Amino acid sequence: MRARCLIVDDEAPARADLRYLMSRFDHVQVVGEASNAEEALLLLDSLDYDLVLMDIRMPGGTGLDVARKLREAAHPPRIIFTTAFPDYAVEAFDLDAADYLVKPFDAERLERALDRALAARPEEGEPQPEPPRRSDGADSPHRIPVHKGDRTVLLNESSIIYAGAARGYSYLQLADERVLVNFSLNELERRLRGAHFFRAHRSYLVNLDYVRELAPDFRGTLMLLMDDPRKSRVEVSRRQARELRRVLGL
Repeated sequence: MRARCLIVDDEAPARADLRYLMSRFDHVQVVGEASNAEEALLLLDSLDYDLVLMDIRMPGGTGLDVARKLREAAHPPRIIFTTAFPDYAVEAFDLDAADYLVKPFDAERLERALDRALAARPEEGEPQPEPPRRSDGADSPHRIPVHKGDRTVLLNESSIIYAGAARGYSYLQLADERVLVNFSLNELERRLRGAHFFRAHRSYLVNLDYVRELAPDFRGTLMLLMDDPRKSRVEVSRRQARELRRVLGL
């Protein structure tokens, strides 16, 4: 069954370009277009869509506003943001966006986004299995996919020193490099739940196995000194400092 797609963009040429690119993919069918947030919500309420290609900045509301509304739905469609503005990527992934494409992009990049979005869509009537659990009750090993060119590398949790959110993207700090990821910190936190990771700050998720020292900050908060080649320093928010002390038994 072909996935039903809605295109949302306030510029008619941009919608036409997207429709043209989408015509290359037999497994997806564009069945609606909207020029603003209000139209999008009306169409989404009238038909079950599997996928939404959506701009960010539009008259009468943003694509992020639409995404927030869709989170209330029982079976929300997957969202791929298509925008000229890279600044909203972190917020978009916080809203569980499947991908975030910055214009201009080509059919190959769109195809990867479609594959990612639709791979997470259960087939109609297909029962969803429970995630496997280890017999001892502990969580199974956590792997984070990282796209490097045409390859997808699966990083083990133990190689991640900390994860950070910068303006427009999220990244993983490893011993010898920093790699970008298509997940928000909230999503990374969910994926690494049960591992030795702690949300030290709205912008940082820390692997406690790499914490070497806790140092007081001049603002009355904490700074984590990490045991890695870069001698990284990670800020702990005032709100999380007490929880961190509790977790560490201090």
